[in-house]
Amino acid sequence: MGPVRAWRDEEEIELGPRQQRAVLAALLLNNGIRLSNDQLIGMVWDDPTPSAVMALRTYVYKLRKTLPELNLQSRDGGYTARAEIVDDCRGEPLEGLRSAYFDAQRVRLGDHRLKAREDCLERELDVLELQRHVADFPLRERPRALLMRALYLEGRQGEALDHFHRARALLIEELGLEPGPELREVHARILTGDLTLPRRPEQLVPDLVDFTGRAEEIAQALRTLPGTVGITGMRGSGKTALATRIGHLVKQRFPDGQIFVRGRDVANELLRAVGVENPVGDKAALWREKARGKRFLVVVDDVRDAETVRDLATPGSAMILTSVRRLHELPGVTWLKIAGLAEREAREFLRKVIGPARADAEPEQAERLLERLSRLPHPIRVIGGTLSSRPHWTIEMVLLQMDRKSRLVDVIPADCAAMMAPLVAAEKQLSDPERRLLMCLARRDVEVIDSHEAAEMCGGDDGEIELVLESLSGVHLIEPLVLGRYRLPRFVRLCFALRVAASSRPDQAVYAETML
Repeated sequence: MGPVRAWRDEEEIELGPRQQRAVLAALLLNNGIRLSNDQLIGMVWDDPTPSAVMALRTYVYKLRKTLPELNLQSRDGGYTARAEIVDDCRGEPLEGLRSAYFDAQRVRLGDHRLKAREDCLERELDVLELQRHVADFPLRERPRALLMRALYLEGRQGEALDHFHRARALLIEELGLEPGPELREVHARILTGDLTLPRRPEQLVPDLVDFTGRAEEIAQALRTLPGTVGITGMRGSGKTALATRIGHLVKQRFPDGQIFVRGRDVANELLRAVGVENPVGDKAALWREKARGKRFLVVVDDVRDAETVRDLATPGSAMILTSVRRLHELPGVTWLKIAGLAEREAREFLRKVIGPARADAEPEQAERLLERLSRLPHPIRVIGGTLSSRPHWTIEMVLLQMDRKSRLVDVIPADCAAMMAPLVAAEKQLSDPERRLLMCLARRDVEVIDSHEAAEMCGGDDGEIELVLESLSGVHLIEPLVLGRYRLPRFVRLCFALRVAASSRPDQAVYAETML
């Protein structure tokens, strides 16, 4: 990685003498791994003297003072450092550091750098850049195969075939070897005329121009990727919008493409995205084979069960999952739980949807409206759309309309149906005990309930009711406070109160169900 250097903001930091920089380099090359004194000394000095132990302690002490950000820790006679390391691809890796360890690392880093460069060349297929690279590394077969592909795709079939014959002659003369399978395959496909560009999927759904908030969740996701990120929350909380925003922020880090999947056969959809139609056998294994060495961003929306995404994560690629339920059985997932927006974010979102002037004209009414909607993005957007389509309405008028429950039962307005659609979809996934308990809580219009009170209300056993409450908590229709105590969000109460009212009017219940 060139000479070992460090910066704080725009100012370069003086790292001291060569051996001190060597100690730092050894720690960074083993980022996050504890190295014993003996290991560090063996890496820095080929023939250490007895004074090496004291020198090592001195260097570590000075590095701690110079770079407190490294979090350089000592434990059990060893040291650990954590940092973000940048290779600017300039100069010889680990320039100026000399030992058997650094010589071996130079070879490893050089090979890694070459592979990274060829990965970029494969994505760009620039003939001039490939010709330069082939001239610098004439015996590497992969860039020669890429150059043949690039020439062919530019309509220069004769030059591509001529390059194969010159490469073959060089390999035989220098190494006594025939071209390897990659070169031979490209040559054969040029002869048959079926050489095409690899498919690069770009399936991310468009980002929302009025996306608001979630800064903490976004920051945590950016720290986690390319690991797997899971986003969980009730329907209507904005899981898909958050996943999409994160995807657009990081898509440049995944140059092999972005894949968006919504469905049960996730492995099949991933394979279709990279050009594999009608796969047979173990689809997950085939996907891992196709994704090996690639960097894909995969967004899987509305995951219903863990089996649909199990074993699909691959090194270098990233997955973002959205799921109502948190899938505890999936290993290695960093879960982000979202609910309503923060108060300030909800106000800002409403201002974006209906315009600052209308929102600022009725600040108290706006707060009451957002509170009724539990500051959830979906109902805010729907109600905001209603106001936008009725320029002479005020927020107070919307609040009055929401209070007229009997009228909403008789004729369910389309915008009300749209507002409640996520919760209607959530209700369809509930079991009968879960649905009965929610209706019971909505009928009593309670905000905070414990399992004993819920059992008395609904006439059930305490233990059974607590299991149902926990299940409802798992899909975020109620929020756990402390053991055995829960809160029913205002918007959930509002929607299920309408459902209770509809069910109490047999002549209207079927109509209300249809409209919802």
